[in-house]
Amino acid sequence: MDNSERKITKIAREASKFTVQTMKEEGIGTAEFDFIHLVRHNPGITQADVREQLKIDKGAAARRAASLENKGYLYRKPNPDDGRSQLLYATEKAEQLKNSKANIESVFYDWLLEGLNEDEKQTFCELLDKLYWRSKEERRAGFTHVSERVAHIGKEDNEDE
Repeated sequence: MDNSERKITKIAREASKFTVQTMKEEGIGTAEFDFIHLVRHNPGITQADVREQLKIDKGAAARRAASLENKGYLYRKPNPDDGRSQLLYATEKAEQLKNSKANIESVFYDWLLEGLNEDEKQTFCELLDKLYWRSKEERRAGFTHVSERVAHIGKEDNEDE
């Protein structure tokens, strides 16, 4: 059924492990990175909104926000619409961390591709690009085609019982 044996996922997982390991050496864990990422993409987000989107409790959100503020990745501004809350923003240091994560991943993938000759690299990258755009188009379409297949698998399982 799955000719790829989920190897794209497995390679991405190895790259992620390397990235996490390297980022931990810089003092940032995955939970903190997720927090920074959310704030970067939603400047002026409240801590309550962060909690809701990351599905974390109030104490964990407060600790992460304080830790990231102390490390220089976030800053707060008073919320003009609600005197009890503050708005969170990413600092330039957080923007550099984003670039750092991308750079770390690039190093891993560059290393991985060194095992291929130039023709293999070109063919692989062309095919990978084709698959990337196919997946992007499917997401934009609301994952309709793959959702149908997943639903079909569920129906087959129920028929077997």
